[in-house]
Amino acid sequence: MIGFLTVECFIYESHSLKDKRSVVKKVVTRIRQQFNLAVSETDFHDLWQRTELGIVTISKDKLIVEQELQRAIKLISSIPELEVTSSVIEWL
Repeated sequence: MIGFLTVECFIYESHSLKDKRSVVKKVVTRIRQQFNLAVSETDFHDLWQRTELGIVTISKDKLIVEQELQRAIKLISSIPELEVTSSVIEWL
């Protein structure tokens, strides 16, 4: 089972693309270190207060995939510099 999570975020304290990249890098690094997930910025590259992250994991058990993706959402939501505006899980 492949789970693909799309998370859109608003970055409040960002006043430039450099500020945004700093926050996005922090999120991506934390997710990669704490979970067995692939993560990348997938949209809004030129907007300095908005980002979309794509997160993917694979397992033979759908429950494990869903738990990992839910933990990633929880981690992203705990970062004070940004707010999750939407999250969608797709199954392949």
